[in-house]
Amino acid sequence: MNPIASERVRIGLSQEGLASKLDLKSRATIAAYESGGEIPSSKLIAMTRLFHCSADYLLGLTENRTVA
Repeated sequence: MNPIASERVRIGLSQEGLASKLDLKSRATIAAYESGGEIPSSKLIAMTRLFHCSADYLLGLTENRTVA
């Protein structure tokens, strides 16, 4: 499972719920992020704060959730 999807499920959000938290109009945008689509830096930062993990983890660059 994609790290964004894993974190979303871990905190109990649907794609619609995460879209709402990120001020996005559509769950399709979240689906695109979870499928490897480009993520604007502002949304990536918002997700790191929401999920309490590093951007590198969300981008799949490391398996460590936290910043080293």
